Amino acid sequence: MKINIQEMVKKNIRELKAYKPEEILCPIRMEANENPFTINSTLKERVLESISKISLNRYPDSLATDLRELISRKSGIKPENIIVGNGSDELIQMLIAAFCEKEDKVLFPVPTFSMFGIIAKSFGVGTIEIPLDSEWDIDLAEIKKSYDKDLPKITFLSTPNNPTGNCFSEIKILDIIEKTSSLVVVDEAYADFCGKTFIDQLKKSKNLIILKTLSKIGMAGLRVGYLLASDEIINVLHKVRLPYNSNSLSQAAAKVILENNEIVESQVKQIIKGREFLLEELKKLQGEGGGITPFPSNANFILFKTEKDADAIHRNLTEEGVLIRNLNSEGPLKNCLRVTVGRPEENNAFIKALKKATR
Repeated sequence: MKINIQEMVKKNIRELKAYKPEEILCPIRMEANENPFTINSTLKERVLESISKISLNRYPDSLATDLRELISRKSGIKPENIIVGNGSDELIQMLIAAFCEKEDKVLFPVPTFSMFGIIAKSFGVGTIEIPLDSEWDIDLAEIKKSYDKDLPKITFLSTPNNPTGNCFSEIKILDIIEKTSSLVVVDEAYADFCGKTFIDQLKKSKNLIILKTLSKIGMAGLRVGYLLASDEIINVLHKVRLPYNSNSLSQAAAKVILENNEIVESQVKQIIKGREFLLEELKKLQGEGGGITPFPSNANFILFKTEKDADAIHRNLTEEGVLIRNLNSEGPLKNCLRVTVGRPEENNAFIKALKKATR
């Protein structure tokens, strides 16, 4: 019997495009918002010692108990109000699986983290995309109109926002949390680089959910994210959480690294210093007529707009051995590129290559 696989695929999946990270090989990679610094040899030995004690023939702790207790001590949130996931993506998936029927919708400003929309659409859930204002901030009036009209089940807010790099207005976020019947998910993936968090608001707002990840502070390879929320929300999420969703190696390594947080904090300070260096250099290019407009950033990356064709500049940079993220598309990101803060020598190499690419 002849089988047509494509006809068997769900309609909403057929319409999706697979997420594809940059696959260009370059010696200097500044495209993925990763921490450019590796852990030092002493900490690496501690990680290896910890994982060497793991019995790989046994399933991991399904609740990631030790890791949750450590996160609890650092955040002030009870362990019972924390779920560990395989990166933030899995936690977003859990939220939509648990709370959204097919006729429901989720709301988020755009441009923002693409996985909010991709995961929603993979479940056949509708999306409401509200453009950011001219300052890359939330358009509160338009969001409120959508609440009255569309009744979104979940609102996703990423602050600092990827790819724009800025923090959204705290007053506007609090207004949304306090005056809506929607679940409000605040994604704080880049919060370490701005020092702002809504964790204190959790005790006041039962509709608030906070996402955190260890990927941006040096542990992208471990795929560890966690979610903080009320008892009621956590209990619902456990119903859709896959058993053993966080592996033993990641749990053990993350625990060691978080126990030695002074190393992470030192690297964060270096990244912030590198961010300010890149911003100043990009502003110099702007002042010299280089056709570059950088946007302020509270994250570990910088978004900038070019007067020349961004595709050509991106191509020229890769030829110089520097890979950054090409965001060029119709709309507000027209001719926009995003560069992740690298090590000092990488930052210098990027600026040198960019000057050459924009001549």
